[in-house]
Amino acid sequence: MKYYLISGEASGDLHASNLMHALKSADHDAEFRFFGGDLMEAEGGTLVMHYKRLAYMAFIPVLMHLPTILKNMKMCKHDVEDWHPDVLILIDYPGFNLSIAKYIKAKTSIPIYYYISPKIWAWKEYRIKNIKRDIDQLFSILPFEVPFFNKHRYQVRYVGNPTVDEITSFKSTYHDDDFIEANSLSSQPIIALLSGSRKQEIKDNLPIMLNAASSFPGYQLVLAGAPGISPDYYQQYIQGVPVKIVFGKTYELLSHARAALVTSGTATLETALFKVPQVVCYHTPMGKMYSFLKKHFLLVKYVSLVNLIVDREIVSELVADKMKLTYVQNELGKILSDIPERDQMLKDYDEMINILGPAGASQNAAQQMVSLLQDRLK
Repeated sequence: MKYYLISGEASGDLHASNLMHALKSADHDAEFRFFGGDLMEAEGGTLVMHYKRLAYMAFIPVLMHLPTILKNMKMCKHDVEDWHPDVLILIDYPGFNLSIAKYIKAKTSIPIYYYISPKIWAWKEYRIKNIKRDIDQLFSILPFEVPFFNKHRYQVRYVGNPTVDEITSFKSTYHDDDFIEANSLSSQPIIALLSGSRKQEIKDNLPIMLNAASSFPGYQLVLAGAPGISPDYYQQYIQGVPVKIVFGKTYELLSHARAALVTSGTATLETALFKVPQVVCYHTPMGKMYSFLKKHFLLVKYVSLVNLIVDREIVSELVADKMKLTYVQNELGKILSDIPERDQMLKDYDEMINILGPAGASQNAAQQMVSLLQDRLK
């Protein structure tokens, strides 16, 4: 069968490539055409456009590149229509993908599947109307999305979480005891710093993280360098601070860490799956205003996936006006020592892991997709 996939960023490229790999196992005649990246291209098929030509974020960059974005959307819509696949599979990237879905649903009979749901449970809940109208099947990777969509009388399929897959695979092959020596680290226990993947996040969070972690003697600080961020960018924040940077080694770092300071996002989930106690740190300009907006307008109680999955606060979230040096020091001190707070967090991680379920998200999604498509052909 013919599969057209659309991914608009690096994380989507990873998840889509794993899904393509699984689809080839479930359908030996699978043929691919896609908007995506290098990992998807390595799985075979035709790369129509690289995600790097699509990835504009925040209001001003989007506005500046609006003609290009609209041109790319138009080209994508017509390319899907002309190739007429057996299914269109959308991976996250809702601003672009929901527009494509609306057009394809109105103009063709091509079934539309969504893998990795738009996070409408956090904001833009009004998009449920578009999803119910345009998306034939939604394959969720977060268990709490199931009751959310059920509330809106829209059934979704939870297939497992791909981050569980990635970390399970990593742990099964990682036996490298040379990480410490290769990165010129000492024998002191490690405080890992995961300060975000974007320059603004790093600018807002890293200085406070460094100051807080530096106040604990007897520990070494190791910073996970983000892909796409040059070492030179970090220098303005780490000069004079005894911290090492490792790039492309986040899982190795978490395998050796005693505790971690982590910005919100998938990194909080990764840290929990490695069973590293953490403090979630997310400073924002105008913190008091953000806290007001969060209290009155955001649809979720938490910013970290860890807390959202278990539906209670098991890791401390120091967000906006709560992201202060003394607060970070206090919470970090609790999880560095062998005291009940640290032990309880590790036990709560086990609960989260049980809720997520075993590895196999890509395989589950692929098998269900192929089965649904085969049923359509009967």
